[in-house]
Amino acid sequence: MNPNLGMSDGSRQNVVTILNDVLADEYVLYTKTRNYHWNVVGPQFNDLHKFFEAQYSELNDIVDDVAERARALGGRALGTLAEFSQHARLKEQPGTYPDATGMLRDLLGDHEAVIRRLREDLEVVMEKHRDAGTNDFLTGLMEQHEKMAWMLRAFLG
Repeated sequence: MNPNLGMSDGSRQNVVTILNDVLADEYVLYTKTRNYHWNVVGPQFNDLHKFFEAQYSELNDIVDDVAERARALGGRALGTLAEFSQHARLKEQPGTYPDATGMLRDLLGDHEAVIRRLREDLEVVMEKHRDAGTNDFLTGLMEQHEKMAWMLRAFLG
């Protein structure tokens, strides 16, 4: 049954597609952050281990929220690693284990990429599909990523 939300079915599906692309990026960033949590070494190990854990915990909540937003619009949420890798705009580097500073820089670059893409997605969602609810939702995600990026920059000094 299609929800009656004041949006055409085509607009709803297009917004769900955008949300699934965001979901895939969020899942890649979650996985990369968790990987770095497991594999960080060096004099800042304890601080970074805890810091990465806090960030992947927040990303875990974001992943759930994005999936639930897609479902609230009557769409399906991606849910497999194969789907995430097909739809993600972020890329992983399998077998690459940078030093602690490299991990921080890599995550910062990904958060900033997510922020730039969210700005683009916000415009499409509002201007093309007139979906104020998803626009507000994506604005909140962008603000969360801006804060996480700020914390990564602060660690880098």
